[in-house]
Amino acid sequence: MIVRVSQTGPVDAAFPAPPSKSYTHRALIAGALATGRTRIEGPLRAADTELTARGLEALGVQLEWLPGEIAVAGCGGTFPAPGEVTIDCGNSGTTLRLLTSSALLSQHPVVLTGSSRMLERPVGPLAGALRALGGDVAFVGEPGFPPIRISGRLRGGRTAIDGSISSQFVSSILMAAPYAEEDVELTLPATPASRSYLDVTADVMLGFGAQIERRGYEWFRVESGRAYRGRDYRVEGDYSSASYLFAVAAVCGGRVTVTGLNPTSVQGDRRFLDALEAMGCRVTAGADAVTVERTGDLEGIEIDMSSSPDTVQTLAAVAATAGSPTTITGTAHLQYKESDRVGVTADTLRRMGAGVEVTEDSLTVTPAPLHGVAVDPHDDHRTAMAFAVLGLAVGGMAIRDPECVEKSFPGFWEALYGEGLL
Repeated sequence: MIVRVSQTGPVDAAFPAPPSKSYTHRALIAGALATGRTRIEGPLRAADTELTARGLEALGVQLEWLPGEIAVAGCGGTFPAPGEVTIDCGNSGTTLRLLTSSALLSQHPVVLTGSSRMLERPVGPLAGALRALGGDVAFVGEPGFPPIRISGRLRGGRTAIDGSISSQFVSSILMAAPYAEEDVELTLPATPASRSYLDVTADVMLGFGAQIERRGYEWFRVESGRAYRGRDYRVEGDYSSASYLFAVAAVCGGRVTVTGLNPTSVQGDRRFLDALEAMGCRVTAGADAVTVERTGDLEGIEIDMSSSPDTVQTLAAVAATAGSPTTITGTAHLQYKESDRVGVTADTLRRMGAGVEVTEDSLTVTPAPLHGVAVDPHDDHRTAMAFAVLGLAVGGMAIRDPECVEKSFPGFWEALYGEGLL
């Protein structure tokens, strides 16, 4: 299947924000481990979050997707799986990484595996830290990569963990830590990638009753025995998914409003709005909505997006329509995502006519006359959506494998169709 994207003029559109994928993953795990029942209101039902839900069900947790909510029967910190289980995490790195530590709370061994791309995504630092905390982590295939077999127990204690590849290594341990036999202290010797996601993790943990102390992104301590409590929990809107909608206004001109966003959210991808504002867009926020408007030309900027990784490709697409070059730093860890996002983005922009320079930790886009191309997203939802948005400004774009957006934003194409943009 191919989605063809034609050029469109100034827009005036409004969209509801999809629910946050990051919050949905974490609320599912906290609710599954909690004492009592949890009702997750307004969750994201997408390919990734369904993989986490199925993984928890394989561990013996009872949950039910209902209209507009998920009902979860908490297991009280011990997964009741009757024997060894294998969890296929597909292409969801969040599922595999977050469940790796929690698997130590099962009474039986757990094997976590996934797609061929998943087996290329490193988990060595997480495995090393879990071993220091009492776990037994065995690599079924290549050392340092999935599949991994988890057994042993989560004793707790102190350890260091390198989160420079992914902050999800740190989030994984933090989410399971309330059920360790003793307090867990984590020291992070290097600045973690995507560090704002640790704020999301801490926010969910505190919301479910855990006790967590921290010094920025350098040190965390989780108190043992302060278990999660079942509750009614509402998932906030997703700034990552909203970025594509805001980018429509930036590349096409006009105005886009997205409702259902928390204006004080800890989500790092809120920084995408700062980038658009610096480039010349007008950004206004209300109690429950954000509007982006562009009436003049865009100018290039220099910006560190290390804490907003999921919007780097979207920003690169916007940058290709500006009047001067844009340099985005903090991109090194994007090679470990669903695809090598910097490499794919650079290659596609070059084929469209833009100038692109890549270093180990930066991406510079130099605008030039653009033309549409066929885009192979390499099964990466964010690549497909970023270049679909750019296609609205350029025209002649063909997005292959469009169903890959089911991973995080199942209603993406329908949202654009609904506003007459496709």
